[in-house]
Amino acid sequence: MQTIQEKTQFNRAVLVGLNAFSLSREENADEESMEELAALLETAGGQTVGVVTQSKDSPDPRTFIGEGKVAEVRELVEAAGADMVIFDNPLSPSQQRNLAGELKVGVLDRSALILDIFAQRARTKEGRLQVELAQYKYLLPRLLGMWKHLERQEGAIGTRGPGETQLESDRRILGRKIVKLENELKDVRRVRATQRERRIKNEVPVVAIVGYTNAGKSTLLNHLTGAEIPANNRLFDTLDTTTRTLEISDTCTVLLSDTVGFIRKLPHHLVEAFKATLEELEYADLLLHIIDASSPQWQEQAEVVDQLIQELGASETPRIEVFNKCDLWTGDIRPHGEGRVSISAKTGEGVPDLLSAIGKVLDNGARRVTIHLPYDKGGLLDKLYLEAKVESVDYSETIDVTAVCPPKVIGQLGPLVEGWKPRKEFWEE
Repeated sequence: MQTIQEKTQFNRAVLVGLNAFSLSREENADEESMEELAALLETAGGQTVGVVTQSKDSPDPRTFIGEGKVAEVRELVEAAGADMVIFDNPLSPSQQRNLAGELKVGVLDRSALILDIFAQRARTKEGRLQVELAQYKYLLPRLLGMWKHLERQEGAIGTRGPGETQLESDRRILGRKIVKLENELKDVRRVRATQRERRIKNEVPVVAIVGYTNAGKSTLLNHLTGAEIPANNRLFDTLDTTTRTLEISDTCTVLLSDTVGFIRKLPHHLVEAFKATLEELEYADLLLHIIDASSPQWQEQAEVVDQLIQELGASETPRIEVFNKCDLWTGDIRPHGEGRVSISAKTGEGVPDLLSAIGKVLDNGARRVTIHLPYDKGGLLDKLYLEAKVESVDYSETIDVTAVCPPKVIGQLGPLVEGWKPRKEFWEE
């Protein structure tokens, strides 16, 4: 069986896109989405040797673009020496099978190309599990096309036999693999849930970086934390999630988490598979929506990210819109207003304003205090190490601890905190 990853050997492709009145905006191809498809192909290691676009009232049920356009594409494939045709629109399994037969070369749609890129980029075990699950779900309805001797109707007289048995066997094998991968990802979610409970208990706020692919998320994480993640100017350069500690101020420390970049027409199977990672957005205390301010399509890209954030259940999470690449800004007016910051992750311009904005959102009332612990209460020092940020410990007449403590800890320690004043009882106010 030929897998999606094996198809990367084809490196000369004709790109095809259809704009149809009956299709939704997300399903249609336009000039921007075709340029993006070419960039995706380059990221996957391929080369664009021709582009064909078509406008119709509705897609052709059999070949999607119609017989006449198929003939035009076939001529271009032969003239350009292409060994693959890639559609910007989603294709049904039967359309993909029919087109491959007509064009005599491999045929993929945008979803398959993105899956191939993700398969190349996945480095961690979790990332590989998620990509593999998405690939199997993509392949399952397309198994029939991989068995050329079974193109007749299944189950009809004269078609029963070893071939159909093999097809059903492959379906069962894929089905078992999908169930196995889903169970393994459930284990990943359980581990993440345990980690979240620990963070909540320790009151460590989480800031998740989200945005369109190639908007500069990894560059920003590197600048803020020194994470040294490869940050190249190409789509989906970083796939696996990275989390680092970031000190916003003397009294505010957060966990800063990078996430996979979004893109228009992101395959549904891929979104489902990556929910083990992307569900972190739902539990984050703050989202940094990184927007490529130098892109003429930044508004459309921001809408794609907003839609996926809503789909993942994080629409109510506080958010800061971070307009990145302001050093490449081409407009006259920079973004301003509440919840908007303009920066350059590459040069550092505007980063102090971003840190200030994060601090305002996540200010939990923590403050630096000195605590005098009697030696018979020395066990409380362990509690401070767990629930506060201990800066120094001095052993004298008492155990003198300087620490940044959240209000809950200060309230629990009460008179042991230097300068502590008890709250007035309700009836004394």
